[in-house]
Formats: sequence, C-alpha cells, structure tokens
Amino acid sequence: MKQLILVRHAKSDWPEETEDFDRPLANKGLEDAALMSRYMKNNNISIDYLLSSPAVRALNTCEIFNQTYQLTIGTDQNLYNPKERNFESAIYTLDDSLNSVALFSHNNGISNFANSISEDIYHFPTCGVAGFQIECDSWSQFEGARKKLLFFYEPGKIKI
Repeated sequence: MKQLILVRHAKSDWPEETEDFDRPLANKGLEDAALMSRYMKNNNISIDYLLSSPAVRALNTCEIFNQTYQLTIGTDQNLYNPKERNFESAIYTLDDSLNSVALFSHNNGISNFANSISEDIYHFPTCGVAGFQIECDSWSQFEGARKKLLFFYEPGKIKI
C-alpha cells in the first residue's frame, strides 16, 4: 500500500521583470505553507519523501514543509507546468522503499491529475493538499492500481 500526497504550491507573488519559473512566495503563501505542514504533522500524516517542481514557488513551499518533516527533498522538471502523464513519469521514478510521497506542483496540471484519480476534487486552491491511498506494492503499478481519496485540505478551512 502506498500513499500519494499532492500539494499545490502556496500563494505566490509576481514581482515586475520576474520570469514565471522564478516567482517567489507571497507572505500569505509563506504563512499557509507553514500552517498546512504543521496541520498535517499534527494529524499524523506521514511522509517519507518530498518531490518538487524546481520552480521557486513550488520548491519554497516544499522547503517550508520540510522544516516540519525534516526529510530528503528531490526535484523533477516533469512537475513544472505538468500534464497528467508528467505526474505519472515522476511517480514511476520513485523508489519502492518509499511508502508515502508528497509531490509539489502547479495548476492546472495538479487539479487535472487529482481529478483523474478522484472526481471529488474540482480545483486545488494554492497550498491545497490531497492524499490518496494507492493499492500497490510498487510505484510501477500506479496506473492500474485502485486509488482512494483519503483527505483534501485547504488552508482557508484549517485551524490549528
């Protein structure tokens, strides 16, 4: 049994003359990422590995989660401006010793991918988090495995 956690990057800023890839988090994004990571840890949601888009706003969100979880962080270019198959490509590279992995990415790709797994999610807000149970022993079995939504958290609805 595996657990896949999808995290949309937190609220970002877009300073003048900044490329999309280099956009930083806004103050609200910094606060939301800290809130969400603490909420998940306080609710005993385990994560073994963090894999992020290399874009600044996604990687910064991931790094804030890592202040709570203290794990290894990896990056995967497939998670920047992703299509559904890009997520699967990232998943297939995961080591089978990892049972719970969080992927940090962007919309619209993350919403589309989540909805391909479960029709219970329509739109990921910034710093939204969805967790799925994947009934498989190997990440290579992801496509054919049964998938079940375990949780969907939005920072605007969370209180610690």
